[in-house]
Amino acid sequence: MGYPQSALADEEELLLHHHPHWKMLILPSITFVLVTGVAGVALGVASARLQSTAANIAMIAAAVVWAAIVGWRCLVPLISWKCTHFIVTDRRVLIRQGVLTHSGIDIPMSRISNVQFRHGLLDRMLGTGTLIIASASDDPLEFDDIPHVQRVHSLLYQQVFDSMEYRRESVHGREAAFEPMVDDVPAESKPGWRVGKRR
Repeated sequence: MGYPQSALADEEELLLHHHPHWKMLILPSITFVLVTGVAGVALGVASARLQSTAANIAMIAAAVVWAAIVGWRCLVPLISWKCTHFIVTDRRVLIRQGVLTHSGIDIPMSRISNVQFRHGLLDRMLGTGTLIIASASDDPLEFDDIPHVQRVHSLLYQQVFDSMEYRRESVHGREAAFEPMVDDVPAESKPGWRVGKRR
């Protein structure tokens, strides 16, 4: 069983699973292209103008610098993006993130009191935005770069509404279970019943 199915409880239904929006990878992609281009030019210049030994040292140095920058500015953001999960089930909202050290937040649907979203012009063009979830007693939580944030907002709103309706029906059901039936009411307390001594 793959992730996120392995993180769900029994009979919990997965409704949505997203990584952050791909716009998080734009800067690492640009960095990769630029660094690779500069490294290629440096290798060409070193091999053309330097002696064989010096050229080899310069090429090794350029390759080490290229690998360090790509690993730090490109590979790490990519792995972080891949290891960040926004999950919605029929019972809760889950956020999981981290590579070596994992962290997570679980928000039960029953505790969500308000759901909002925010996105500017660029976010609307890219189909992303910030989702704001307010729970019963805690400060609102903001989650940036949620893909299709309006659809996610609508889905969460519907799930919260269904959860409230379910709780309301459960409360009414329990109240009805404790209401006495008409036949269970003592005869003396029925309307129009007159109590008196028999002659």
